[in-house]
Amino acid sequence: MSKGLLLIVEDEDSIRLSLRDFLSKRGYEILVASDGVGALKQLLDFEVDLIVSDYRMDVLGGDYWIKFLKKYCPAKRIIITSGFLRPDFEIPFDVVYKPFDYQDLETRIAALLGAPDAGRC
Repeated sequence: MSKGLLLIVEDEDSIRLSLRDFLSKRGYEILVASDGVGALKQLLDFEVDLIVSDYRMDVLGGDYWIKFLKKYCPAKRIIITSGFLRPDFEIPFDVVYKPFDYQDLETRIAALLGAPDAGRC
């Protein structure tokens, strides 16, 4: 039985695919996207329980991606990962700084999924 459907949005192939494999082995169903545009397609096609997204991506990433998530997915469970954040731009979601430990990230995912239903995008 699945622990939940996660969407991993990450432009770096090695991180996206290794995180997908790590979380799949721990019982999660995983969708992947390499940028915000690919993530939008997944969000339209699937009822995702939680999004793990990189902040800085070439196509629909950064501040505009965060603004989109804040406006259109305000109740969605979201974790933002980043090695670069602007100190003057508020991120209204959980943030995990790169490099991160996959087990620590999985612990945060499990905690967020255990929280009351967050709703849809």
